[in-house]
Amino acid sequence: MIKKQLVFIAALTSASVLPLAQADQTPDNRWYVAPFGTYLNSENRPNITDSNWGAGMGFGKMLDKHFNVEVRGFYNQFDLENRSHNADIAGGTVDLQYYFFRDKFSPYVVGALGGINTQFNGTNTSFNNTKGKIDAASFIFETGLGATYELHDNFLLRADARYRLDTLGSSINSNDSVFNDMTVNVGFVVPFGPKPTEAKYEAPAPAPTPVADCSTLDSDSDGVNNCDDRCAGTMGGSKVDAQGCPISLELKGVNFRYDSAELTFEAMAILDTVAANLMAYPDKSEIEVHGHTSSEGSNSYNMKLSQRRSQSVVDYLTLKGVTNRLYARGYGESQPIADNSTEEGRSQNRRVELVWTGN
Repeated sequence: MIKKQLVFIAALTSASVLPLAQADQTPDNRWYVAPFGTYLNSENRPNITDSNWGAGMGFGKMLDKHFNVEVRGFYNQFDLENRSHNADIAGGTVDLQYYFFRDKFSPYVVGALGGINTQFNGTNTSFNNTKGKIDAASFIFETGLGATYELHDNFLLRADARYRLDTLGSSINSNDSVFNDMTVNVGFVVPFGPKPTEAKYEAPAPAPTPVADCSTLDSDSDGVNNCDDRCAGTMGGSKVDAQGCPISLELKGVNFRYDSAELTFEAMAILDTVAANLMAYPDKSEIEVHGHTSSEGSNSYNMKLSQRRSQSVVDYLTLKGVTNRLYARGYGESQPIADNSTEEGRSQNRRVELVWTGN
């Protein structure tokens, strides 16, 4: 009978180790107690008239999602010689349980090592030619298959079936050096403390986007902060009013050939950039192009020369696509900004300016 039971356990074990879908779980490493009732069926213990019942208690710890370690104590009693005498078995084991997965239903295999003490009672007990009361200690090894079923986080039903190898036979001069037993244990498990729950990851709330203080910003670098600037994107170098709107812009580097209104190549390159900026700038106010000269030559000649030069700038900007209304204004030498008695001063006075008339 024991051999058939072993085959059944092996078959269940083989089926249980097939790949199983497992959900990721937070490791449960609680301590627990596990009282149980036990039924023992022995194949080759002599003079045993009946199988028997007993009880036990386990104290263990869940190590991780697969392993438990447990210390167990148990007690059984046999009837001997037509129930006129009996034998008491008390012992304990250290179990290592391997759970294939942890779920509501959790199957496991177990291996255990331990020892038992067997006491034969009765003044006339005859056991393999040994008379009287006998105490005998022996080692045991157990292996088997079981499962738990969770009814509550802190209460699980548990049952397992085990094959036990007992070395008692060699201790009492039995015909068999070892005894082969089958034990069936049914009980429950009470873990201590709350069951760990799955940690839920919550993404941190995004940090609020800092709102820049417009009073500290000057996007177009015109000297007027963004809060007060009504004309954003003013061309660099422009003189502006209190609201950041352009008043005038000196076109530095816009020069002409000597005694002529013909633009130099360098001047054309500068005006190309000016034209692109004017076309991109949303304000399409009217603009006057003011031409100025130094004091060399007569005043009337310089007036005409400055007019022709300012007109050259208007024509070039219009050719490049500027849509503002442009007006040429020549002022000759009438509005100097530096001393005409020096070359440096005269160079500064020869200039072209854009003046916004709509602001």
